[in-house]
Amino acid sequence: MSKDKLEESLSQFLEDGDDWERKKTSVDGVFILKLPEYKGNPPRLAIELNPTDSSGNPTKKRGLMTFDMREFETFRELIGEEGLDGLMETIMEVNPEKGKKKRPEEEEEDVIEI
Repeated sequence: MSKDKLEESLSQFLEDGDDWERKKTSVDGVFILKLPEYKGNPPRLAIELNPTDSSGNPTKKRGLMTFDMREFETFRELIGEEGLDGLMETIMEVNPEKGKKKRPEEEEEDVIEI
């Protein structure tokens, strides 16, 4: 897509999109999010990085969001940090296995037999 077409498409979304509306892009896992007016700042668009399922829908309620180039570059550097691989592996070892957690009403009730 040409830069002019992209700019036109994004401007249209900024003008007509609903607050917190998320639009898919042609890149899997990359979304455009319309942020509402906040503390005197006008509505604006942000990039959201969010892993997707097989249908292309986000798997997390909110992904990594940024609307500032300096912040984007910082995220890019942080994600590339060598120590993160080892940290993630250790976290995966320490965390309990993923499973279905019982809701309180599903847990066996402690009953006193008389």
